[in-house]
Amino acid sequence: MTRELIGAGMALLRLDDDGIGHLVLNRPEASNGMNVEFLRAVHEAIMTAHGQAELRVLLLSGAGSNFCAGGDIKTFASKGAGLPDYLREATSWLQTCVQCLLALQVPVIASVHGYAAGGGGFGLVCASDLVIAGESARFLAGATRVGMAPDAGVSVTLPLLVGLRKALEIILTNPVLTAADALEIGLITRVVPDGSLPGESLALARQLAAGPTRALGAAKRLVWTGLGARVEAQLPEEARTVSELSGQADALEGLAAVIERREPRFTGH
Repeated sequence: MTRELIGAGMALLRLDDDGIGHLVLNRPEASNGMNVEFLRAVHEAIMTAHGQAELRVLLLSGAGSNFCAGGDIKTFASKGAGLPDYLREATSWLQTCVQCLLALQVPVIASVHGYAAGGGGFGLVCASDLVIAGESARFLAGATRVGMAPDAGVSVTLPLLVGLRKALEIILTNPVLTAADALEIGLITRVVPDGSLPGESLALARQLAAGPTRALGAAKRLVWTGLGARVEAQLPEEARTVSELSGQADALEGLAAVIERREPRFTGH
């Protein structure tokens, strides 16, 4: 069975019995372009996901023909002299959404079709733990193309994903990257045929949902918080986390499964 946690509005959220959360960006008429109202809805959905004890993985996708085309340029243009204040609010909501995704204690998978552009689309891709894209997907940083600068943490996440020189090339020259390009430089995890994207994304979500949830969440946290840290500074936190996990049911089940030469049956505890 599936529970509709947020069944209407600009961001939809449902939770399957197996712990898979489905967060759908739902402004298809605007290619899921982000304005303040939309970002508030996305934030509400992410925070609702945070409150679900049964959640074991979050699958992020977009309704309509694009994952997310970035900022809502038409809305921005309509603000006139008030645009700086409007963008200050919009950027604040977007930053909070990214922080909440990074802090979510389960893996986040982005399932990308069409365009993932700007701080909204491109930024959410960079902030996801795993990214599966259809072969016709396209990726565009786009900010400097319209006289803006990167947001959604892209100035940090993109160089960490693809390296400094490639990140500067992407940010300063705004190439439209194909899914194959994005895979080659390490921006995304996997490319699949367009028609297989929903099924492949769900299969990966099910694989993670069947895993040791707390261990996966802890591993995610260690990797993200360890970016830029010196190895010796991260070692105590790794040791603390491993010790904490070792007494939990999934860790004990994992050890028993190895000894008994069988597949583990993780419960997420």
